[in-house]
Amino acid sequence: MMDDTPEQVPHVLACDVGNSAIHFAWVHGETVTSMQSMRVGELAGLGAALANVWQQMPAPKTLAACSVNAAGLKALEAAAMDAARQSVRVVGRDLPLPIDTELPQPASAGADRLCAAVAAFDRLGTACVVIDLGTAITVDCVSDAGVFLGGAILPGLRMGVTGLHRETALLPEVELSEPDWVFGKSTSQAIVGGLVFGTRGAVKELVESYATELGHWPTVILTGGDAALIGGKLIDDGIAQAIVDDLVLRGVAMAYYRTLLK
Repeated sequence: MMDDTPEQVPHVLACDVGNSAIHFAWVHGETVTSMQSMRVGELAGLGAALANVWQQMPAPKTLAACSVNAAGLKALEAAAMDAARQSVRVVGRDLPLPIDTELPQPASAGADRLCAAVAAFDRLGTACVVIDLGTAITVDCVSDAGVFLGGAILPGLRMGVTGLHRETALLPEVELSEPDWVFGKSTSQAIVGGLVFGTRGAVKELVESYATELGHWPTVILTGGDAALIGGKLIDDGIAQAIVDDLVLRGVAMAYYRTLLK
């Protein structure tokens, strides 16, 4: 992070434009305010919400974002201009990607994945795996040298719920929760158990594979909307070490801060 005194560190209104929601928070160095979220498709109040945060932020300040949703980014940019008369600095477009990678086409990786990875490594300083449990699930690895190695993408839990319901004649659309059973005694229990236990199993398999390649067990950080549902048991079992809800937003701010150090 930056070595400047707290008064010199710019304030960043950091935004993460995802497939299902836009998340944002005021970031100042290592300090992050409470994250706010608005569903994509329900953004009528976005401008007012951004303006409320922006007006509280002292100068110097900027507005930065990462995005995997072009329509959501367009809505964010319009809201930011209307509410704060500010353009949005977008990671990968206006701001360089914040982490070195071993990818043949780094720009093809989701900017949210790279932002989460750089924020995790900046805090840990050692090899780590970042698991983002959102609309899609990403399981990404950073080396001991701080290089993004790549990862895996799985369908998210709610995508699994919707897909099973829509693509079959009889399977219901279930509510996800922590199973208190092993053997599902109803179709709904079987679906919930399959998705929750299956996701944990996939995550464990991937982390074990990454550990084999690295030669040691990495620190595992979880983020995303379903991190609490999936992550508690993983932490209890020693597979993961922490849940950091605002990890991507921290990385967005870091992407901006790094441009000031060059």
